[in-house]
Amino acid sequence: MNQRRRVAVTGLGLISPFGGDLNDFFRRLLAGESAVSFLRTDDVPRPLAVPFVHCPFFDAEATLGRPLMGMMDRFTQLGTAAAFSAWEDAGFTRGQPPKERENWGVSWGTALGGVLAYEKGYRELWQNGRPRVAPLSVILGMNNAANAHISIQLGLGGVSMTHTVACASSSIAIGEAFRRVRSGEAPVMLTGGSESPQAYGVVRAWEALRILASGDELSAPHACRPFSTDRSGLVLGEGGAALVLEDWAHAQARGAKIYAEIVGYGATSDHSHLVRPEADGQRRAMQTALADGGLSIDEIDYVNAHGTATPEGDSVEVAALIEVFGALASRLPVSATKSMHGHQLGAAGAIEAIITVLSLQQQAIPPTAHLQEVEPACLGVDHVTSARRGLPLRAALSNSFAFGGSNAVLAFRAVAH
Repeated sequence: MNQRRRVAVTGLGLISPFGGDLNDFFRRLLAGESAVSFLRTDDVPRPLAVPFVHCPFFDAEATLGRPLMGMMDRFTQLGTAAAFSAWEDAGFTRGQPPKERENWGVSWGTALGGVLAYEKGYRELWQNGRPRVAPLSVILGMNNAANAHISIQLGLGGVSMTHTVACASSSIAIGEAFRRVRSGEAPVMLTGGSESPQAYGVVRAWEALRILASGDELSAPHACRPFSTDRSGLVLGEGGAALVLEDWAHAQARGAKIYAEIVGYGATSDHSHLVRPEADGQRRAMQTALADGGLSIDEIDYVNAHGTATPEGDSVEVAALIEVFGALASRLPVSATKSMHGHQLGAAGAIEAIITVLSLQQQAIPPTAHLQEVEPACLGVDHVTSARRGLPLRAALSNSFAFGGSNAVLAFRAVAH
């Protein structure tokens, strides 16, 4: 059996609604600033008008170049740009790769893949009456397009895998990348997720589930209110996030900066219902991540909750936290940052992993925005409603719980600087 290696987080990259600057992104979250706006279309027979989170500052052509951009659906553009940013943040260069990168890999997450490319094809065929779709439709739409482009552009010759596990996709991608580095299979893994779900049919499908937040153009910034008595549902969003995970000794040998250490990963299935979450499965995922990381419950100083603002999901997650942390739960700081950046489905776990890493690095916790009155069923933990700074944060969990009953939890430990 291979010796378990320590795994460092040495690079972070983000394409967010606030832009790509990590410190500015985290500063805005600490300030409780919402990126939620309004998605309005002129589609027939009925236009869309829902709260949504865009990435308005992302210029794909400037970042990727027109030829490369033209071969990518938006989710691939977001993911590749985030991966480039994380790669450079870790101190690596693009261009001709050295031979050692033959076993460096990519592990990526997306729930929907290139859904915009497919919807465009459907519209061309059935709405516009054209006899064929664009020749690149298949490679634009395939779920593994992002990790394929990342591997090609960065010359990463190791494993190239895509995880499609609904809202747990990128957390599972990160967890599996972590396992490969820890086992010695790869000294470096680039991992994360991307999503761009604003296709008309996709939004209508989520709307049909009756779990999208209500709100108009004026109230949209406050539409997502996890754990609140007046929460009305989740807010969809787009984005991309990437992390470079690296063998600790490898990172130290090249003098890399280390944001945090990833120490544990837990993945479980509720095995009970397609859309109704179960506290037991979430409990087991958290306990598995803790055991995997050799962490005791009293070492966890923050939990970035899945917290989507759905009526049942929020209360079940709190119940699971209470089961895991027992008497310590009432003093456990918990926040749901989707209240500000929305729910990027398969990319949400990677975005929240970055937030958790930055919390440990900067010793600060962002709040659950817009939380005025906690739903009685969500009481029992220490809800963070305004930023907390200057804390002695030692370790933290990042939770992702998906339709299908798939649960993924990542455990991170702070490092001394």
